[in-house]
Amino acid sequence: MSIRRLIYSIAIYFLVPIIVLRLFIRSRKNPAFLHRILERFGFIPTITDKPVIWLHAVSVGEVLAAKPLINRLIEQYHNHHILVTCTTLTGSEALQNTFASRIKHYYFPYDLFGSLRRFIKRSQPSKLIIMETEIWPNLYASCKKQNIPIIIANARLSQRAMKSYLKLQTLVAETLSNVCLIAARGKEDAKHFKQLGATDKHLQVIGNIKFDLELPEQQIDMGKVFRQQWGENRLVLVAASTHKGEDAPILSIYQKLLESVPDLLLVLVPRHPERFDEVYQLAQQTDLQVQRRSSGDSFQQHNQIIIGDSMGEMFSWYAAADIVFMGGSLVETGGHNPLEPAALAKPVVCGPYTFNFSELFPLLEKQGAAWVMQDEQSVYEQLLTLLNKPELRAKAGNAGKSLLEQHQGVIDVLLEKIASC
Repeated sequence: MSIRRLIYSIAIYFLVPIIVLRLFIRSRKNPAFLHRILERFGFIPTITDKPVIWLHAVSVGEVLAAKPLINRLIEQYHNHHILVTCTTLTGSEALQNTFASRIKHYYFPYDLFGSLRRFIKRSQPSKLIIMETEIWPNLYASCKKQNIPIIIANARLSQRAMKSYLKLQTLVAETLSNVCLIAARGKEDAKHFKQLGATDKHLQVIGNIKFDLELPEQQIDMGKVFRQQWGENRLVLVAASTHKGEDAPILSIYQKLLESVPDLLLVLVPRHPERFDEVYQLAQQTDLQVQRRSSGDSFQQHNQIIIGDSMGEMFSWYAAADIVFMGGSLVETGGHNPLEPAALAKPVVCGPYTFNFSELFPLLEKQGAAWVMQDEQSVYEQLLTLLNKPELRAKAGNAGKSLLEQHQGVIDVLLEKIASC
């Protein structure tokens, strides 16, 4: 073991108690944060009846992006168990709701020697597929020692993330030397991985699997039901996956839009479940008619704001929208996947922070399918323009859907590369 990884490992042993303490604190609002905590230390049932392919998708965004790949792995490797790990509660819920018994699912083990040793011994994976960017020195070294090939699928690395990793460049380069393949989304991602020390031997530009999106028909049908309940002739703005610091500006923008479009409906969908109550209370302060999805009641046409405090229904909200504001972009979160609403022919507006999808937004902007605005005022102005121009909404929606269709087929290539590792 190198001195760099030894120092890192000591640091991780000091950090894990803090991480666990944070889970305890978060469990005050939601006890589910502590459920299955032993899995994070590698205590999972032993798997011996079939070979295992292990895929890791850190949170709900990566889970949704990996869905088509997971389905293809289940189909192609029908004599294997497909083991899918994640780190977050929302990711776990998405996996269970989407795949149920079709996969084996546990929480991702902490990057500790004991945790990894137990997890690998009990699961005995033949391959490990990491979605997007999860660089864990002890995990990668452990897999290398056990001759388990590692594939970083849909590998992405923003300029901002690269700068953070550069602070530990020697350790990161050492870690990346253990992989079989880094399947980069695009040339910019490949360039950033190369700057971290990845070699041409391990690095290939494959394309973005998020273009191979699977549309959940049941959710889309539910979106049509929502529209009937709201009033099919109403215009609907969906603010999707909002983060702390965005909800108040969105509510302010909505109230200004009501001056010109008095029947406009806002569907506000917070990214994290622990914020549902907070966002509902914030919406109530507007003195407008607010309803929560979790109430279970049918929507009423007099509602002005709906809080989408449910899990696994994002495509229903997209299907019911006329325009989508993509959250995580008015604050420095980096935005969320704009291809999901684009696949349903919905125009997308967002704030300035889109670095998580720096390769997608320029494509959509060039096609006239999305608008990246620089501040709250310009977001308001673009939304108002779209609300007042149905022909522009239709043109933008069709452009986004067409772009998606042009770039599909990445998963077929990726599966060939996975098989060869």
